[in-house]
Formats: sequence, structure tokens, C-alpha cells
Amino acid sequence: MKIDIHSHYLPQEFVDLLAAGESKCQAKLVEKEGGRWVSHVQGYTYPLQAGFSNPEERIKDMDRAGLDLAVLSVAPPLFYYWADKDFAARIARLVNRSISEQVKAYPHKFMGMGSVPMQDPALAVDELHYCVEELGFKAVQIGSNVEGEQYDEPRFLPFFKACEKLQVFVVLHPYYVGAKGSFNKYYLTNLIGNPLDSLMAIASLIFGGVMEECPSLKICLAHGGGFLPYQFGRLEHGYHVRPEPKARNVGPPSHYLPRIYYDSILFSAKALQFLVNFSGASQVLMGTDYPFDMGEADPVGLVTGCGITSSDAAMVLGGNAMKLFR
Repeated sequence: MKIDIHSHYLPQEFVDLLAAGESKCQAKLVEKEGGRWVSHVQGYTYPLQAGFSNPEERIKDMDRAGLDLAVLSVAPPLFYYWADKDFAARIARLVNRSISEQVKAYPHKFMGMGSVPMQDPALAVDELHYCVEELGFKAVQIGSNVEGEQYDEPRFLPFFKACEKLQVFVVLHPYYVGAKGSFNKYYLTNLIGNPLDSLMAIASLIFGGVMEECPSLKICLAHGGGFLPYQFGRLEHGYHVRPEPKARNVGPPSHYLPRIYYDSILFSAKALQFLVNFSGASQVLMGTDYPFDMGEADPVGLVTGCGITSSDAAMVLGGNAMKLFR
């Protein structure tokens, strides 16, 4: 079975809120380049692709890409970490219920991944329990930071403890909602900022002691792990020669690698081959980033054509996801 674990979803209910002019969304529908786009006040604008919320269109695209199943996760602009916590919780509940309805309607095509209001860890834990105990989700997607606040802050530890207790697979997605300072030229907010965000997030979880405090927590980094696999030696070396990475009495980064996973969205056969060699095939899962333009159009071809063994490819294509999502 070929499984896409990085497939974004935009509930029709959210689109309806925008059409009704809900001001708290801080976003609107605009006509642009012959179609409807979603434009967020924070600066992120994207086309409202039919596959975002139309399951039949999504399934057609999955069939064309040779995918059997997709794990639906919310589009990152709907994290709403900047918003009032109650509104963020409202959007998270809307998203999770909508994804659950899609999974119930198409159980052989979709699985669900939860979303939670991370600006309030207590509310996030409540929503996590709802996702797992009421909706049956096995994974949660969170942004790589909360408005610049990293997850080594003590207030977030109860959330990760809850994920560990509930055996929830945590997918870290770059928190990109618009231009960031010097990255505002050439789309560098996405091209460089996103993989950098992933590295910052996992480094904070490691050096900040979260991975140590939660010894069975499993984390997946989007977009091939960002810069982590390719600069891992620098983190490991720094741990051994500098006092700062050891400030919270943690082990070396290599100690936590067996619990870090990656998707395959690298757009380069050589890069994906390196990732599999670096982490082991058991740590890599296929993803697409559907339906954004920064998505991988031929995910199966990338995996099967990157020079890894057929048994390793089978794990990446779906074997690993079947185990992790149980």
C-alpha cells in the first residue's frame, strides 16, 4: 500500500466562514488569475484548489499519482497560533471534525491527523484527547513554533507528555504564514525559512530536554527533515565541544535519532537517497505536500527511482506508515 502522510486539507466549513465574512479568520476569498484564492492578513496567499476540500477531486489526483491512501492534515495557515485561544480552539475543532467526516465517508482512502491550539497547551491537550479518544486519530500535526516561541519552554512539556502517553505520532510542520524579515525576497520564507524552522524545532526539543523527558515520543519532520540530516554532524560535534547544548543534562543528538522520522519531500533523488542512508529506511515516510505548488507531483517515482533497495522503498512507500499509524 502506498501512503501519503503529508497531504493538506482545507475544510469547506472554513471556506464558508470566509465567504460569510467572519472577521476573526483574518482571511478572505479573492478572485485572482482565473480562480479563487485564500488571502491571509499575515501575508500568505494560495489558490483554493478543488482537492483541498473536495474528496472526489483529491481521490482522482491520488489515483493519478499512484497513491492508495492519504493522511489528511490541516493546511498550516489554519494553525491560528496568533489568534485568541478560544477562536483557535474553535478552528481546531472544526478542522478535526471535518477531517473525521472525510475519513468516515472514505475509510479506504483517508486517515486523519489532528490539529490543536498550541498557544494554550491545556486546550491543546484537551483537543488531543478528543482527537484520539473520540475521533480515533493516531497522529497530530503542530507548527514548528508558536509565534516564535520554541517547544523547549516548560509550558509545552505537558502537551508532549500527553502525546507520549496516548502514543500519538507528532508531525512538526514549518509554521509559515507569511514573509519573515530578510527572507521576504525570492520566496525564501518557504525555500530556506521552512527547512530552517524544522531544524530549530527539533534542536530545541533535543537540547531543551523534551526528547529526554519523553523517552517514547516519536517526532516526524516535514520536508525531508529540513536541514537536520545534512547538518546533523554540526549538532553532534557542538554537543561534545561546547557546554551550552548540555545545559539541560541531555544526551548527544545521536541518542534521539531513532525516534525522529522524516517525509520524502525533497524533490531530489540524490537527497532522498542520502536521507535514507542517513536515517535508515525505517525512518522515512512518503509525502506530497498536496495540493500546494511546493508539493511533489510524482512521490512514488521519486522513492522508487532514488537508488535504494526495493525492500527499503517498500518501507518508505507505505510500510512504515502502516506501523506508525497502526
